[in-house]
Amino acid sequence: MLAGAADSTQAQAPAAPESRPPSPSVAIPNFWNPRARGERVEAPQLGRPVRFLTDDEFPPLHFAGPDGNPTGFSVELARAVCERLAIQCTVQARRFDTLLDALGDKQGDVVAAAIPLTPTLRARFLATRPYFRWPARFVARGDKGLPAPSAEALSGKSVGVIENSAHAAYVKTFFPAAVLKPFPDLSSAEAALRRGEIDYVFADGLNLALWIGGQDSERCCAFVGGDYLENRYFGEGIGLVTRSEDAALNRALDDALQRVWDDGKYAELYLRFFPVSPF
Repeated sequence: MLAGAADSTQAQAPAAPESRPPSPSVAIPNFWNPRARGERVEAPQLGRPVRFLTDDEFPPLHFAGPDGNPTGFSVELARAVCERLAIQCTVQARRFDTLLDALGDKQGDVVAAAIPLTPTLRARFLATRPYFRWPARFVARGDKGLPAPSAEALSGKSVGVIENSAHAAYVKTFFPAAVLKPFPDLSSAEAALRRGEIDYVFADGLNLALWIGGQDSERCCAFVGGDYLENRYFGEGIGLVTRSEDAALNRALDDALQRVWDDGKYAELYLRFFPVSPF
């Protein structure tokens, strides 16, 4: 862990929109409502760089780059936000479980990490609208020709899930005729699917995307059907988190995230860090 190591990001002119359209094989999520756009919000003048806190052990969202500095989708998105706001920022890596306490103790100004947005978090801090969510997905072997999931299509089909997980509860509720196959962890379910011992796996789309695109899958499998984003089961996602008293900064970050989406930078970063999209 690089606790205490920091780098500095100097604001530059906003990047031009991408001239190439996104690859049609990679689905890029859009979490912004075009009707919610308002007047541009300027960042408050703090008299010093805005200090972003992150963790460096959760790729592809945040991890240590080859030079030891933090990088990843969340980190580079934070840097893009700083460019749009024309402000100086630093990014510092700390242990994941210390990030919110460090923010509360004013050791940083913004957390850019995969901390779920929950009522408990919102009772203590402010957060932007989500810039990433945790889709649930079905995966099947590519040589089986299995249909896209539906209550009827999954009748009698075996579905691997992590035991006692939100994904297991979801299958029980919405696909009651499926044959649930619980596993102690996701790697066990993925291995069973690769061997053809079960028909589907239903789990977190990000972890499944990393497996599909990695060596352990042996290119056996692919997503089938669409994504599932019910908040009750899979949460609200993640956003940039600030202290409650920094409402003006939070509004500016929210507005800048919208502009990062509008000018194509979000898509550029998404394609860089998610070669297999979880959506």
